[in-house]
Amino acid sequence: MYSKPKIIAIAAVSGGGKTTITSRLNQVLNNSRALYFDDYHVEGPEDIIDWVERGADCNEWSIEPIVTDVNSLINSRDVRYILIDYPFSRLHHDLKTIDLTVFVDTPLDIAMARRLLRDFRNTNTEVIMDELSNYLSRGRMGYESMLKTTKPNSDVVIDGALHTDEIIKLILDEINKTEGKIKENR
Repeated sequence: MYSKPKIIAIAAVSGGGKTTITSRLNQVLNNSRALYFDDYHVEGPEDIIDWVERGADCNEWSIEPIVTDVNSLINSRDVRYILIDYPFSRLHHDLKTIDLTVFVDTPLDIAMARRLLRDFRNTNTEVIMDELSNYLSRGRMGYESMLKTTKPNSDVVIDGALHTDEIIKLILDEINKTEGKIKENR
């Protein structure tokens, strides 16, 4: 008997662990598929800070390619879990079919350090200093906006300073609460 896949969205600020958590969760859940926001060309506001200052309405983003892939996976009938590395939780009107939203609440200093290590590893000091100045003068408000919008609209909030394995365990516990025991790939 066919049952609709459970759609699970993982949200966090940039550097907060969305991709790592989604990838690891995809490894431990049977019959799961992962979609990553950064793999898609989605159209959105040109100036992110202006967008945040205007209220950060997620519906200004065109996420049709993600919606198409989610619908395709729902209809494929061989997927039990659809995992989405996705910053908007249930806030976008085109993707309300999410069953469980998880916000990885990573302290902003840890998220920034991870982002610098990830994105600027082979960059000169001047570029890194410019990035930090931009973060302090304008960029941080984007992070804070997610804490005010996405975080409170998530079903579960998990401490992003925890080890990845502990975060995965907490998410699996949450899934188990809603559907009973699940089998993991080990």
